[in-house]
Amino acid sequence: MTSSSAPTQLPDARLVVTGHTPDGSSVFTFDDTRPPFTFGPAGTRFTNFHMSPTVPASNTAPYHELSGTLPRCAPGGVIFCMTDIQPGGSTPMHRTLSIDYAVVLSGEIVLAVDTGAEKTVKAGEIMVQRGANHAWHNRTKEVCRILVVMVSTEKIVLADGKVLEETVLGKKP
Repeated sequence: MTSSSAPTQLPDARLVVTGHTPDGSSVFTFDDTRPPFTFGPAGTRFTNFHMSPTVPASNTAPYHELSGTLPRCAPGGVIFCMTDIQPGGSTPMHRTLSIDYAVVLSGEIVLAVDTGAEKTVKAGEIMVQRGANHAWHNRTKEVCRILVVMVSTEKIVLADGKVLEETVLGKKP
């Protein structure tokens, strides 16, 4: 590969998980790369690392296999995941019923909200996405990798009583 061309994929993420033996000693229970789930015509890749259907989470519950699924936070739960947005790729405008803590690990992403406002977020910078309708656009020539923790929230109720529902891929479920 020449220095003028960027890779179209970043390496799959390695996940190391700890747990306990029956007597309470700490051990490693998993150490391997996680296969991403590729979704949509733009080739966005999602890698789910861990989820809990409840908070507080259990440190003794079985580890759930999450490959091959879109990251969706269960009501009352939390999910830890990563997304790779390809050069020129975008996500549709959408809203999740979660607060999302996101860190751009590599590349940069344009975060757009439904008023048309946009902010560019670069590697090492952080987003706190509080249930706002939003889209992500990668307007660069390199993959943008974003690490995300999604925590379930209540629906947003506006002062006039209107409830902002979850939207998935720009449509209400």
